Amino acid sequence: MTSILIPVLLLGGLTLVFGTFLVFSAEKFKVKKDERIEKILDLLPGIDCGACGAPGCAAFAGGVIDGKYAVNGCKAGGEEVANKVAKILGVKAENGTKEQVAVLCCLGDHDTAERIANYDGILTCEALDLMGGDKGCQYGCLGLGDCVRACPFNAIEMGEKGLPYVIEENCTACGICVKICPRGLFELIPKEQDIYIACRSYDDAKTVKKACSRGCTGCTLCTRVTENEIIQMDGKLAKIQWDKIKDSKLLEPALEKCPSNTFVKRSELRKKQKSEQVTINAK
Repeated sequence: MTSILIPVLLLGGLTLVFGTFLVFSAEKFKVKKDERIEKILDLLPGIDCGACGAPGCAAFAGGVIDGKYAVNGCKAGGEEVANKVAKILGVKAENGTKEQVAVLCCLGDHDTAERIANYDGILTCEALDLMGGDKGCQYGCLGLGDCVRACPFNAIEMGEKGLPYVIEENCTACGICVKICPRGLFELIPKEQDIYIACRSYDDAKTVKKACSRGCTGCTLCTRVTENEIIQMDGKLAKIQWDKIKDSKLLEPALEKCPSNTFVKRSELRKKQKSEQVTINAK
C-alpha cells in the first residue's frame, strides 16, 4: 500500500508545483489589453466597412492607438467620432479633409440607354457583368442593386427607371458602393460641389451616341469653356480634377455647354429622384 501511496503523493505534489508555476507565469507575463481600445471601439459604427484601411472596426481601434491609422480615419463616423477618438488619445483631430458624398456616374436609365439583351440569370450586377451586361454601353449601370444591398446605412435606393440613387442624408462616404459596383460607377466627391460628370464611358463618340443619349462623347468642349484645367481628358472621357476647384461656380460653363447633358446638378437630380420615389410608394 505504501509503495502505491508514495508515487501518488509525489505526482500530486509535482502537479501542485507546476500548476502554481503556470498560474504565477500567466499572471506575471500576461499582456495587458489597452483599455482605450474598448473605449474607441464603442464609438465606432461597428459595420466593418474597411473604408479606414483596416480590415474592421476592432483592427482600426487597435491600430489608431499605435499610429497605424489616422485619428479621423473612420469615414462612416465622420468628424464627431474623430473628435471623440482624439480626446481618448489626448491629441487633436485633423479635420481638414473635405466632407464627401457618393454619386452615381451614369445616366443610362430605361429611357436613355439602349438595351441589347434580355437577361434571365442570377439577379446581381456582378453576375450580369460577367455575362457582358445587357446594355449597349459596356460601361453603364446594370441596375440590379448590388450597391443597394451592400450599403450599411440604407443610403442607396433603386429608382423606378432602373438606376440607383443616393440618399445624401444617410450617406457617410464610407466607399462601400465604390468597391462593390463591378463597373466602378460610384465616386466620392466633395459634398460642397453640386456639379459632376455622370458618365464613365471610354467609347468613341459614334458608339456612345448609339448606346446612350447622355453619354460623354469626348468632344473636349468642357475642357475649353472652363478655367485652370479643372477638367481634363482621360482618353475619350472628361474628368473633373476636384483638387483644383476652389469655387463651385467654375463648373457651371461645362454644365451649360455640354451637348450631351452629361454634367448634372446633384440638387436637381435629388428632386427628380424624390419625385420618382413618391410615385413608387403611391403604387
